[in-house]
Amino acid sequence: MDDHEIKQILEGCEFFKGLEEPYIESVAGLCQVRNYEPGEYVFSQGDFGEYLYVIAEGNVTLERSMDLGSRKGNAVIGLLGKGRVMGCWSTLLGQPHNLMSSAVCQKPTTVLRIKGRNLRAIMTENHDLGFSVMESLCFLLRDRLHGALGAMEKI
Repeated sequence: MDDHEIKQILEGCEFFKGLEEPYIESVAGLCQVRNYEPGEYVFSQGDFGEYLYVIAEGNVTLERSMDLGSRKGNAVIGLLGKGRVMGCWSTLLGQPHNLMSSAVCQKPTTVLRIKGRNLRAIMTENHDLGFSVMESLCFLLRDRLHGALGAMEKI
């Protein structure tokens, strides 16, 4: 995947859509391309999280193992496809964190991997970029929380 394709993916993704070209270029410079096969985990619940992932191609299921006393099980939080973002959000706040769900590929999947610490660095250098990303993060976390609560009700 070349730099032009990476920029196009970022421009169309839920997290970076609407960012000005120089900001997209800055973020694109942080991206690493990773490929996964069906059934492979991009990350697992409990892993130390330090990356954000943008799905370039494919589908990923976010799953959470839950133990609510008498109710235990695995719940699907969401099915994410092209342009969706997942990973460890607390790295954008400079905080260590263990991942609260697993990401399992449903078909061949390509992701852009961004180290959260590096994205945070360019966000703090440019407050307009930082505000835009944090605003996107708020909306995204709201949606994921709704998904997680809905999944818990099914257990």
